[in-house]
Amino acid sequence: MQVSDGYFIGVDVGGTKVAAGLVNSTGEITHRTRVPMVAADAAAGLAAVTSAIDSVRAATNPNPESRALISGIGICAPGPLDPRTGIVINPPNLPGWRNFPLADMVSKAYRLPVRVDNDGNAAALAEALWGAGSGYRNVFCATIGTGIGTGIVFDGRIYHGRTGAAAEGGHTTIDYRGPRCGCGKLGCIEALASGPAIARRASERIAAGRRSTILEYAGGQMDRITSEMVGRAYVAGDLLAKEVLQETAMFLTVWLGNIVDLLEPDVMIVGGGVASMLQPFLGEIRDRLPSWSVNLHCQEIPLVTAHYGADAGIAGGAALCREPSADLESKVGVPGPNELEPHR
Repeated sequence: MQVSDGYFIGVDVGGTKVAAGLVNSTGEITHRTRVPMVAADAAAGLAAVTSAIDSVRAATNPNPESRALISGIGICAPGPLDPRTGIVINPPNLPGWRNFPLADMVSKAYRLPVRVDNDGNAAALAEALWGAGSGYRNVFCATIGTGIGTGIVFDGRIYHGRTGAAAEGGHTTIDYRGPRCGCGKLGCIEALASGPAIARRASERIAAGRRSTILEYAGGQMDRITSEMVGRAYVAGDLLAKEVLQETAMFLTVWLGNIVDLLEPDVMIVGGGVASMLQPFLGEIRDRLPSWSVNLHCQEIPLVTAHYGADAGIAGGAALCREPSADLESKVGVPGPNELEPHR
């Protein structure tokens, strides 16, 4: 069952902050807020989430009609989690949440349907509904930043797999002799093309004697080099930065070739801070895809940048409330979706 059109609250839970916003039925974010995440224990973490939701509600006070039409709350939460039950299982950045029934707790507080999913899935759904994937049936979306999160949307529904753990595309190995990823595997695309991976490769080359303005941006301290500094140096014409980013684009080409051969989506969307930095290389990736895909139609698949930038988590949370397969109201034994007063 799909919740009614109206407004949704999207919540993006991170290790240090909780962002939330009011999103209308066309994907426009009309109010935003951000509060610190205090993760001392489960109750403190939940309090940060409800504080962000309350802040959004307070911002809608001048418009009582908007408040009355809020139909659901969607939360992008750190994994691992179970999207079917809304239970956060064992997040490394939020040690207080162990088998924590986040969806049920928030639902009871606000007497509204609540959906919980990871940020990769939610971002993909937002792009499919309202963003760069709108109008396409089958969407693959990658968010490239500190890590690489991915989501797959088929006919407006997130593909979760058998247990909800599908679409971990960032942990697809493309080099079994490559660096060890934080997940424990070798040569994951995340270990090769994420922000920290870009910074690491630049640092290694500078340590080996290569000259680069990247080190100047880092104040001469190798351990302070970031991917953002690599991007700045590239814009300034730094040859080492260009080399590192071209190599990153090559890694992504190999990876996306595998994605095409496995899924053959209608569109491939890339977002996140690193994706923005690599936008000048998207043409090269498209040109090289035929060498890394057996699909003769690989270049017919659009490769585009995401519509939602820093707001991907907020939009993604709200999009969870619009997923056609989501039987949201069946999860909440409450009188109706229009009541928003806390019931703690």
